[in-house]
Amino acid sequence: MADSQRLKGKTALVTGAASGFGRGIAERYVAEGARVAVLDINEEGAKAVASSLGNAATPLICDITDGAAVNGAVDAAISAFGEIDILVNNAGWSNRNTPVMDTDEETFDKLFAINVKSIFHFTKAILPHWRSIGRGVMINVGSTAGVRPRPGLVWYNATKATVNNITKSLAIELAPEKIRVCGIAPVMGETGLLETFMGVPDTPENRAKFIATIPLGRLSKPSDIAGAAVYLASDDAELVTGVNLEIDGGRCI
Repeated sequence: MADSQRLKGKTALVTGAASGFGRGIAERYVAEGARVAVLDINEEGAKAVASSLGNAATPLICDITDGAAVNGAVDAAISAFGEIDILVNNAGWSNRNTPVMDTDEETFDKLFAINVKSIFHFTKAILPHWRSIGRGVMINVGSTAGVRPRPGLVWYNATKATVNNITKSLAIELAPEKIRVCGIAPVMGETGLLETFMGVPDTPENRAKFIATIPLGRLSKPSDIAGAAVYLASDDAELVTGVNLEIDGGRCI
């Protein structure tokens, strides 16, 4: 891949960056010239990813459901880099594919705490900084589940539909302040959550059934999502806000 440096001089905070899509985004951002705060609740994973990226990255350990912890993490990122230009709300969680009546309240609360309330916390934490520097880009990683839901994931689907609406609502409110808010809606990916989504063992046969619902015929990869995240964060997208970019192989057509 050519080193285009589309994010040269920019700084970013990426949540859930120890693995999966988040790691792919963090790695691509550094390749494109950015410095990145690698945030995750997995301390060992965050430190390993940051170490692999050298001086361009710093690890941050944070429970994104804890508002005070989020405030501290954002302050630490600003202290490390001076400014934060880009926030990627990537961290998320899904329950195992389960009939709606078999999903308990604890699972419901955990889904909304991680997938939705965390964005509330990060928005409140980062906005004063962005207002002080007169700019900012937020990218929220949702899911095609919020657009075209699958059975067995009712409340997960609901969280991702909420994320889509949060993106548009923040975009219209913050546009006068030159703060852009965009979303990415990936189709199922080759990450640790795949078997959870499917609700069955990750065998070639079961994968084939799910892949058959994607017109372009494959799952998403971290590199697919990272490419979209680079574009949306770059100056090439300076007139783009409020979009929920479907990286889905045609799943939502």
